[in-house]
Amino acid sequence: MNIFRLTGDLSHLAAIIILLLKIWKTRSCAGISGKSQILFAFVFTTRYLDLLTAFISFYNTTMKVIYIGCAYATVYMIYMKFKATYDGNHDTFRVEFLVVPVGGLAFLVNHDFSPLEILWTFSIYLESVAILPQLFMISKTGEAETITTHYLFFLGLYRALYLINWIWRFYFEGFFDMIAIVAGVVQTILYCDFFYLYVTKVLKGKKLSLPA
Repeated sequence: MNIFRLTGDLSHLAAIIILLLKIWKTRSCAGISGKSQILFAFVFTTRYLDLLTAFISFYNTTMKVIYIGCAYATVYMIYMKFKATYDGNHDTFRVEFLVVPVGGLAFLVNHDFSPLEILWTFSIYLESVAILPQLFMISKTGEAETITTHYLFFLGLYRALYLINWIWRFYFEGFFDMIAIVAGVVQTILYCDFFYLYVTKVLKGKKLSLPA
């Protein structure tokens, strides 16, 4: 494992922990898109079904279990434990406009037409757009809490580092996965405006807002 994948994994884990701590400490999920979190739960569930069929390493298995567990814990806190604080009035993105096209694309463009491979491909495509309900919610409310922006920053950093990881693997190992790379590029592009605003506003102590 190269340093870019490791730091990418750690950035991803940091984002998840930041979000969980934010909800638990404030006893509130205000400003968090439950729809994005449901999509991420779908992503991890469909991607890590190989937990039932293969063992790669202790690290690999541990990280997969943590991602899945944290994803469902987040959904539980939003829709059950702290449901009264969930802002459903602003979390109105039509997720079917993401899930249906992504599902169709996974059937059409994949490495191997088998159930596990199609589901893995679906997870890759879905992850690239799963953050859209969260960004849409921020644009509707006009601003985001600082802790929420830290979560988004580390989530975007994870994807950017994974792109570098793919480049590293191609250069040193000759490994190239077009599906993962294209999806990663799309996801990173979605974060570009956010990264700019994070650096120019949040790191200077200002509140972040996205254009409606």
